[in-house]
Amino acid sequence: MSAPEAIHTEEEVQTDEDVHTEGGVADRWEPVRDLPPSAKLVAKVLDYNDTLTQSELAEETLLPPRTVRYALSRLEEEDVVDSRFSFADARKRLYSLGI
Repeated sequence: MSAPEAIHTEEEVQTDEDVHTEGGVADRWEPVRDLPPSAKLVAKVLDYNDTLTQSELAEETLLPPRTVRYALSRLEEEDVVDSRFSFADARKRLYSLGI
């Protein structure tokens, strides 16, 4: 006699990283797919970290600050990142992933 086969619904099997457009479920990474690699990297780093400044993103991604600024501007155009002023230092902005 063989072990019973586990039956999983589509919702049980999917993870945040593996959401497909099948069945009407939208892929949260869709707005990022056609962006440059630097923007994808910044988005992924923000996915793993709650909130980071531009300089922290440059440190985490090992990208030059200018490239991080460009990546953030592209992500903001697609409404993928949220930004707000830092309460600790009003000269800095804090970025978080909005998808």
